Amino acid sequence: MRSTSRLLSALAAVVSFSPFAFSQSSTPETFTGAGTGIVFNSWGIVNGGSQTQGGLKFGVALPSDGLAVDASEFIGYLQCSSKDATNTGWCGIPLGGPMTNSLLLTAWPNKDAIYTSFRYATGYAMPDVYTGNAKLTQIKSTINATYYTLVFRCQNCLQWNQGGQTGAFPSPGNPTCPAQIEIAQHDNGMGNFGAVLNTKAANPPYSAWAVKATATVTSTCSDPVQTGVVSVPVPAGTPFDYVVVGGGAVGIPIADKLGESRKKVLLIEKGVASSGRWGSTLKPSWLVSTNLTRFDVPGLCNQIWVDSAGIACTDTDQMAGCVLGGGTAVNAGLWFKPYSLDWDYLFPTGWKSADVAAAVSRVFSRIPGTDMPSQDGKRYQQEGFNVLAGGLKSAGWSEVTANNSPNLKNRTYAHTPYMYSGGERGSLMATYLVSATKRNNFNLWLNTAVKRVIREDGHITGVEVEAFRDGGYSGIVNVTTTSGRVVLSAGTFDSAKILLRSGIGPQDQLEVVKSSADGPTMIGNGPWINLPVGRNLDDHVNTDTVITHPDVRFYDFYEAWTAPNTTDTGNYLSRRTGILSQAAPNIGPLFWGEIKGADGIVRQLQWTARVEGSFDTPNGFSMTMSQYLGRGATSRGRMTITPSLSTVVSDAPYLKDANDEAAVIQGLVYVQNALKNVKNLVWQYPDSKTTAADYVNNMVVSYSTCRSNHWVGMNKIGSDDGRLGGSAVVDLNTRVYGTDNLFVVDGSIFPGVSTTNPSSYIVTAAEHASQKILALAVPAVNKRYDQCGGLQWTGSFLCAAPYKCSFQNAYYSQCL
Repeated sequence: MRSTSRLLSALAAVVSFSPFAFSQSSTPETFTGAGTGIVFNSWGIVNGGSQTQGGLKFGVALPSDGLAVDASEFIGYLQCSSKDATNTGWCGIPLGGPMTNSLLLTAWPNKDAIYTSFRYATGYAMPDVYTGNAKLTQIKSTINATYYTLVFRCQNCLQWNQGGQTGAFPSPGNPTCPAQIEIAQHDNGMGNFGAVLNTKAANPPYSAWAVKATATVTSTCSDPVQTGVVSVPVPAGTPFDYVVVGGGAVGIPIADKLGESRKKVLLIEKGVASSGRWGSTLKPSWLVSTNLTRFDVPGLCNQIWVDSAGIACTDTDQMAGCVLGGGTAVNAGLWFKPYSLDWDYLFPTGWKSADVAAAVSRVFSRIPGTDMPSQDGKRYQQEGFNVLAGGLKSAGWSEVTANNSPNLKNRTYAHTPYMYSGGERGSLMATYLVSATKRNNFNLWLNTAVKRVIREDGHITGVEVEAFRDGGYSGIVNVTTTSGRVVLSAGTFDSAKILLRSGIGPQDQLEVVKSSADGPTMIGNGPWINLPVGRNLDDHVNTDTVITHPDVRFYDFYEAWTAPNTTDTGNYLSRRTGILSQAAPNIGPLFWGEIKGADGIVRQLQWTARVEGSFDTPNGFSMTMSQYLGRGATSRGRMTITPSLSTVVSDAPYLKDANDEAAVIQGLVYVQNALKNVKNLVWQYPDSKTTAADYVNNMVVSYSTCRSNHWVGMNKIGSDDGRLGGSAVVDLNTRVYGTDNLFVVDGSIFPGVSTTNPSSYIVTAAEHASQKILALAVPAVNKRYDQCGGLQWTGSFLCAAPYKCSFQNAYYSQCL
């Protein structure tokens, strides 16, 4: 059974981060603070670990009843490392677990004082100033060249409210003005750990200690620089036949395929260009003389976790790429030919493996992918692959070429297949987008966000847009009367968000939108369409394990940004060869297994190994093996919208089913057994004293520790109309129930996660859905109409035989 001990979950970020977080519960030490007499429960990250060089220590003392009731305050101890005597940096502790949607306390030294600021991050971007009533007063502070330490009282810090979103439990620029600090993203580490409080955390002398908190550090603020986004009015002109929202894994290919019909197509992307082919200039100095960017070079993909400013979406609490290409521009580029069982198990009629076979063929004829991206036909720094592959082979596992044998996914392993071509990322922006732009019926708008669709009952007349960045458009974009169509392909979170802002979704969520800044312009509640938008949220359950082996060799891909090996950059620039043509952080092998649960369901596992340390295991000889639980898992969660119109994972979809948890445990046992005879291999997490069951049962289960960032499901496809008690948001043609010309095509329509990373499946869905959308007849449109053929509304609903009508609201009928 999972522990029910009270947890205080904390995230420690020192100067900057890697994407891989601590996941194990941490038993506290108890110590008495020097010079204060305060007794703390404390937890630390060791000096020299892969996450935080220099270490970090965080301590908590609670009021005497703090373990019996929900405390609102605590006395804290924060000791943060400095990288060196001059680059003292900053550190932060989110007081609720994940970085996003938790009260974030940041601290940094300047001269002889430690400044603090309460912040709140709704996405992977600069956190906003917290607007609630948290208060910090200092008890003691010390600063030296190695670390800085702060003892403080934190009042109203264990519950928070930021714009209606509630919850419980390099060096800064402008350092003397906490309200205007500029925090560079993490570059020295981050980690997440579940901090189990013991009985000594609650202290009878708490009141006496609290009165010692008397010091405040006065800020010196100059007037803030006024900034704003410069928009451009939507140009007047002919309406569009198709408006496709989102220029990512679906938006680009579906816009291309719809454009083949010679209809007028508009593709709207909220972010900037990414690839140099399309005008981006985001790059390190060694690429300045080329048209390549950080997105084009495979070895720079992990830089997103160090520097995501202007790239990551700011209106969701998950990492998402708000750039042209979406996730396919920023991810590691893994590209698997789909496993037919995934379609047959997960998807409804019309979407089975036989139905999508032609679409798969079209996708892989354009983007065949490769497991040998270097143009000299060599694979580089394969020591880690060889260690693990040798162990798997000796245990009876079979090596396959992944995309030659897509259906062999049990006790098999392979080199990593990528979407790359010619030693560059390529993919959608070198294929589908190129062919789309060759037609004069295609239009592309960047830096433009879609707020909502404009609809008259169930018929969409246009979309309302606003500038997301300078140069973006603002206003109403109309679609062709009667025949015009809108396709939402904005990614799992944004497509759902647009539906909610358009009055389509669960009643509770539409009420949130109604009470937001959207309220005055939101469609009236009469035509609201009640669909389960946001439910059925799914993701691969990630469980990180770590081994070390003396043969493993780490390559510093982060250093390749600022201080690269000149031989490696020269080989890449001149011939597209070498390790920089491979994805960071040296991924492989991939391996797969299947486990049949007590409920009779076969659950799929994929392990993605990489040469990199996790938790407190340093880089050098370490490998992290991320175990993904995919197809067959039954646990689901929910996405919701906040009053500030950000999307959040309000219910994480991990390990709610005992059979899901059993599969994760058994998967770890499988790998331990497979690698047990590899000489000199040492398990670090879990170590030799920890069973797989204990390792999993003691994990902190949250999106910050179990996330794979392969989100799907919240606009599920199916024949069970969600307005009538079913689970589906879109029908088998991907049309939103209750509408006649609004479609959703992206990962959000997937009923569940696939075996592998989902990019190729999502592009396949674009190819398949485009054919369905093009084949649909144009609806007959009246002022009031239904889905039985557009019959005129005369005060009661009429349906032509053999249909029957059931009433949904004052305007609509659904024909059964």
